[in-house]
Amino acid sequence: MTNATFLGALALGIVLGAAAGWAADKKKQTDRGTFSVQLENDMFSGSDRHYTNGLRGTWLSPKNGSSEKLAEVHQFLLGAMNKLPGIRKKGDKDAARFSFSIGQDIYTPEDKTRTDLIVNDRPYAGWLYAAAAVYKISDPGDGWKSQDALELALGVVGPSALGQEAQDLVHEIRIIDKFEGWHNQLENEPGILALYEHKQRVGKPVPFIIGEADIIPSYGFSLGNISTQANIGGTVRWGVNLGENFGPPSLIRGAAPYYVENRKTAWEDLEAYVFVSAQGRYVARNIFLDGNTFRNSHSVDKKPWVGDLAVGFSLEVGPFNLTYANAFRSKEFDGQNRFSRFGAVTVSWHWEWD
Repeated sequence: MTNATFLGALALGIVLGAAAGWAADKKKQTDRGTFSVQLENDMFSGSDRHYTNGLRGTWLSPKNGSSEKLAEVHQFLLGAMNKLPGIRKKGDKDAARFSFSIGQDIYTPEDKTRTDLIVNDRPYAGWLYAAAAVYKISDPGDGWKSQDALELALGVVGPSALGQEAQDLVHEIRIIDKFEGWHNQLENEPGILALYEHKQRVGKPVPFIIGEADIIPSYGFSLGNISTQANIGGTVRWGVNLGENFGPPSLIRGAAPYYVENRKTAWEDLEAYVFVSAQGRYVARNIFLDGNTFRNSHSVDKKPWVGDLAVGFSLEVGPFNLTYANAFRSKEFDGQNRFSRFGAVTVSWHWEWD
């Protein structure tokens, strides 16, 4: 059994096992929000290069709820987003959710054995950050909901991001060779990243073959020394008991985590579907390719146009959700030998307590 198969089977077993024991009376419980853990790693595709690992944990609030410690941050983000052009004024069915996340991304070149600077391959880099976000859900009726998300991430790139330490630990556990060139990684630099994303439901799910289907287009942009870009894309889903939400969790590159909304049938504790997501983006800056902002560092000539394609499935049982996607990313810089491929696993659970 491969590592990817084992991890997938373990995650599925945890979801199904925990859901089977979930028999509490919902009416007597307090909604504490949704917790999600996202793991993206190229081990799922049998490779070990380029974007090699992403790990992110997120707490998403209930509707119109927030942590007292984060309330001021969330109100600031909500006020900033409401000033953006095209944002719909609040209606009777509208709601807002807030989130807080901690994450780390790791990037490496392809050749793990070389200790010299590999000038024609991407730099070694780590990105450690904390992020707060607000999600405004507008509901004019007839299933044409929209979601506007604004996230602000603060963190550090460089040795202080602990990319080498995290990767070395995983490689020791898996008993595989370590990367030998981490002393060539980008230098320490504070990072700031503001991301905006709009998702639009195009009506309610419609019957299709033995299930139902829907489409969820999206667009957005990011600003900051970490990444400055604009993107457009969407997701097509097909399955049973599709909720009128905004689809599967996006790849870690900034977007709303998974949450449940508007179950429609007696099978309210079960949802299953397959999906295809695609996104194209124009990249003006990517620190993991362009190098450090305020000092000289290793860099490569990036490609301004980049695309992602993800194919996967999502299974929800009770308060737990398991989503897996196989993601393909086009070449990001001149001299890159092949496109990137990685797997993305998200496990979410909706927490309610007496």
